[in-house]
Amino acid sequence: MTSKPPIGRNTRLCMSLSARPGNFGSRFHNRLYELTGLDYVYKSFSTADLAAAVGGIRALNIRGCAISMPFKEAVIPMLDGLAGSAAAIDSVNTIVNDDGRLTGYNTDYAAVVELIADLDPATPFVLRGSGGMAKAVAAALRDSGFAKGTIVARNEPLGRQLAGLYGFGWSAEPDEGAPLLINVTPIGMTGGNEDQLAFPEAMIERADIAFDVVQYPPETCFLSTARGLGKRVITGTQVATIQALEQFVLYTGVRPTPEQVQEAADYAYRMG
Repeated sequence: MTSKPPIGRNTRLCMSLSARPGNFGSRFHNRLYELTGLDYVYKSFSTADLAAAVGGIRALNIRGCAISMPFKEAVIPMLDGLAGSAAAIDSVNTIVNDDGRLTGYNTDYAAVVELIADLDPATPFVLRGSGGMAKAVAAALRDSGFAKGTIVARNEPLGRQLAGLYGFGWSAEPDEGAPLLINVTPIGMTGGNEDQLAFPEAMIERADIAFDVVQYPPETCFLSTARGLGKRVITGTQVATIQALEQFVLYTGVRPTPEQVQEAADYAYRMG
């Protein structure tokens, strides 16, 4: 392990903004700073004043900031520009500060593109969800060549809007199955929904692949049911790790080794 410099006046600060801050990002990034010997520190925050928080990023020359719900769309007018997919889907999960110029990125999109790269784009899918992360997943699917999909969302205006934006169908309930099932809702998430299935078990039985973006718990009821039925699974931990790695690269210009990334991810989840 490369020796990390002690915190001093040249230390760069990175941060995250979320309504409900977690520990994964801080522990993942700080562990990678230790492993790579970079003079950085990462800290998570919540805020009731998004504009002031973004102003602080600029005024204090904070190098980068991860953006979580409910700020992914609201932050856009406060930035100086959008890069790539963030502009295409109007959703930001990462801000990079270059000498006072704030640019928005979306590394959630990049993570999903990577995770579905080996799937046949002719595969029909059902995507449950209609929020900012669902938009990133839907865009990644569309841009990866997937055309046969249904957006499932009880919020009809949002569901229809998302489906129409990317050329997919819409349904209020997951009443029809597909080979690829994707959960982009809080169903199954730690905090009261752990024992809930994102899709009916009969639908999971007929599927081939189960994809859940929920990060905690790492093994949702949806994923464990799919594994028990012998299905391939794509997990929220994979999404979280890849998107956090791409943030790290944007902030530092350094790409850690796969071994360093795995160690940092294992450390972050082990510490809870």
